[in-house]
Amino acid sequence: MVQIFSSTEDTSMEYLNLKIDNADFDFIQAKNITKEKALERCDFPMILSWSNKKTCQTYPDYECGTNQRPFWIRYAEGRGANLVVDFNDGEYTFMVLKI
Repeated sequence: MVQIFSSTEDTSMEYLNLKIDNADFDFIQAKNITKEKALERCDFPMILSWSNKKTCQTYPDYECGTNQRPFWIRYAEGRGANLVVDFNDGEYTFMVLKI
């Protein structure tokens, strides 16, 4: 049996730009705040990708094609990401799917 699911919710991209004034602010704290903020907006959020400018790490860490946009962004957009949580002007950025 197949169940067909259709959503009438607005799936446009939502952006949260957060400023955290704390010298000890780190990736784990940013990830936990992202989870909290996403749970305020939906029941089942899923972090699809992220960027950590302090360490120059991204997830997923993969390059594909010649597109000028980073793969971690294209990856999340291709999977329906509809929430971006940005800390301190890109210090940490998370792309989330609100379900």
